[in-house]
Amino acid sequence: MVISQSEYYISPEEYLEGEKVSEIKHEYIDGQVYAMAGASDAHVTVTMNVSMLLRNHLRGSGCRVYMLDMKAQIDVINRYFYPDVMVTCDTRDKEFEYFKSHPCLIIEVLSESTEGYDRGKKFASYRHLESLQEYVLISPDRMSVECFRRNEEGHWVLYPYEKEQEVHLASVDFRCAIAEIYEDVVLVP
Repeated sequence: MVISQSEYYISPEEYLEGEKVSEIKHEYIDGQVYAMAGASDAHVTVTMNVSMLLRNHLRGSGCRVYMLDMKAQIDVINRYFYPDVMVTCDTRDKEFEYFKSHPCLIIEVLSESTEGYDRGKKFASYRHLESLQEYVLISPDRMSVECFRRNEEGHWVLYPYEKEQEVHLASVDFRCAIAEIYEDVVLVP
């Protein structure tokens, strides 16, 4: 969630150095830094569940799963975001300690205050990542997983999953019952 904005231009290098010592996380958009707010119990639990499921699935594959504290760099449009979950299988990402530039999968767990941004401007920014194959939005309040998958023509196609369905993430050949993503989450009736 965006809660404050700086008044002057900050270079990407200054931003990256500042994030190393900052007590709060900030996202970076064209020289401006935006502080991020905390998350709900459901948000954190869903993020942890999906991260653990993906980590167990990808163990030994050479792919890496990151959650919450690793930045995604979108160099062509001068942006850095903190996705809730990100997977990269690209060896070029091994050279960067504090951000990854070539993810194949990005997952955002929605919140009331950021849902519009995650669906709109943030997704538009992520689409500049040539390596990105899937962008997933997960509701923390009800069983709803929306997977936007890039097809062979470069168009983004929605694959929605709801209660009692199996979620499929083709970018990493992952499948699970949607209930596994929501384990220990109190859902809104």
